[in-house]
Amino acid sequence: MLFEINPRNPDKRKIKQTAQILNDGGLIIYPTDTIYGLGCDIFNQKAYEKICRIKGLKPEKANFSFICKDISDIANYTQPFTNEVYKLMKRTLPGPFTYILKANKNIPKMFKNKKRTVGIRIPDNAIAQAIIQELGRPILSTSLNLDDDILEYHTDPYEIHEAFEKLVDLVVDGGYGKDEPSTVVDCTGNEPEIIRQGAGEV
Repeated sequence: MLFEINPRNPDKRKIKQTAQILNDGGLIIYPTDTIYGLGCDIFNQKAYEKICRIKGLKPEKANFSFICKDISDIANYTQPFTNEVYKLMKRTLPGPFTYILKANKNIPKMFKNKKRTVGIRIPDNAIAQAIIQELGRPILSTSLNLDDDILEYHTDPYEIHEAFEKLVDLVVDGGYGKDEPSTVVDCTGNEPEIIRQGAGEV
């Protein structure tokens, strides 16, 4: 299934349908402020395992991100962060950044004893934000590339639909995506450290 959604003024009915697909355990491909993402409900273990199979990853070793609506939402799943990290996130989010933070006990049970850190994103994209708002919780998300050694990203929603329509329940067409991923900043040490330079400039 393919939904065309206006990236500036997302259709509320289609956003509601998209959130319902996630709520029912479905997989979606959706636009962000960088590349298109592959996502599911963070609390649905079967959906999580299905994404792992698509990516060819073992569930206990997969490193996916939580796509959140705001910084207070981030705090629900992470240990308290320093004032320095808070100011950095406040200055750069929403935006093309993934922050790696120490996870707390509220992360879904499928990550317990496996995941001591969590990647967090707040994309500057009205469609992604509207889906999260409607769903009422973060989206578990990863990139579409099936081989991390081949960093070529799908940007055309129609090509994405053609390639993935048998693997996912919905492709959200929000226009052409970018071909550069987010900048990844590790905030689990004494000072924030850029571990992947992408679209965001700190």
